[in-house]
Amino acid sequence: MKTLTKIAMSFGLGLSLAVLPAQGIAALKQGAKAPDFTLHAAQGGKEFSLSLKQTLRNGPVVLYFFPAAFTPGCTVEAHLFAEANSRFNQLGARVIGVTAGNIHRVAEFSRSECRDKFAVAADPGAKVAATYDATMQRPDGTTLSSRTSYVIAPNGTILLSYTDSKPQAHIEQTMAAVRAWNARKR
Repeated sequence: MKTLTKIAMSFGLGLSLAVLPAQGIAALKQGAKAPDFTLHAAQGGKEFSLSLKQTLRNGPVVLYFFPAAFTPGCTVEAHLFAEANSRFNQLGARVIGVTAGNIHRVAEFSRSECRDKFAVAADPGAKVAATYDATMQRPDGTTLSSRTSYVIAPNGTILLSYTDSKPQAHIEQTMAAVRAWNARKR
């Protein structure tokens, strides 16, 4: 296990392969009720209190958990969600990123990597991530958010739960779920 961690670190992966969640699986299933939460967040560097319940009043939410701000995969994922944000908004959905890692840098990450497009929330101790079964353990015992995405309908029902280490797949999966929700509501 230590050798695998060293190899992953030497390739700049930031997190050991041993802590990655199972591909394509998220614990909270479609049809379950999404746990409500309120977290400290930032968008465009401006800090505020983010409530899932309040955000759902404006339409579906794409809630994505990621391990740590400013790591290679999480930066790529933030860029991809930023690029897709206007398409999500056109479909009536709002994107929210949540991380248990690098929480002291959420405001900076929202500005630089999320390009001021969507809110990023800090989840100290991965407490909210745990209610979504979206956590992973590092070899040092630290709990981080896993790369897990949910699409949540305005009534709080989970429309999609998806875990995969590949950032691109999250945009594709969540966009498809939002489109399907829009098609059903017509």
